[in-house]
Amino acid sequence: MKKADVITLIAVAAVVCGFAFIPGAWDWFKETTKSHGLLMSFFKFAILGTFGEMLALRIREGVYLKKGFGLLPKMLVWGVLGVVIASAMTIFKAGTGALFENGFHLENASKWIDEEGFSWHKFVAALCTSVLMNTLFAPVFMTFHKITDIHIAETGGSLGGFFSHRLKIRETLSKKINWDIQYGFVFAKTIPLFWYPAHTITFLLPPTLQVLFAALLGVALGVILSIKK
Repeated sequence: MKKADVITLIAVAAVVCGFAFIPGAWDWFKETTKSHGLLMSFFKFAILGTFGEMLALRIREGVYLKKGFGLLPKMLVWGVLGVVIASAMTIFKAGTGALFENGFHLENASKWIDEEGFSWHKFVAALCTSVLMNTLFAPVFMTFHKITDIHIAETGGSLGGFFSHRLKIRETLSKKINWDIQYGFVFAKTIPLFWYPAHTITFLLPPTLQVLFAALLGVALGVILSIKK
């Protein structure tokens, strides 16, 4: 185990222990999440999403950071995507309930996903919400994230380079994305085998924990993609 691994483990343990043992820390987190949901989503994904990529880099190349990694632009992109993901979760939760009620005439279906505890109604709502969100939204989200990753790498990983060069979306889509991996693995395998069940669990959790758990899933996926590479 390298020195960087020890420091990382200590930092993670310190954060966990802080929430577990500092009086009021967890209550502050939940209240702030309720009051400033989108802002907290930005910071959760900026920190945890970027950490997932750093962990993946550690597995692949033995280091957490390297020249051109782009720590600040990655944090910025993850933060913005976190706001988008939190918004999508809200939209698809409400939309799935409305579909059940208007399309299938199931009374009070819009309330199933917000039921306390566990019930089969809640499970069905969570599963359907996850399937719809990951089928309709995730491929676009994942592709845009891939475009930003390529842009960060091509502009040297600096924040200045990120903003001083325009995003070459059409060129990146047609020439720079490996669609055998993007479609054949990321879409065709991680969405049904990982994201469908993972986000079903997410929607079964209390609302204050859903975005946090979704951000933690980004760390897990970073490890999965690293193993694939």
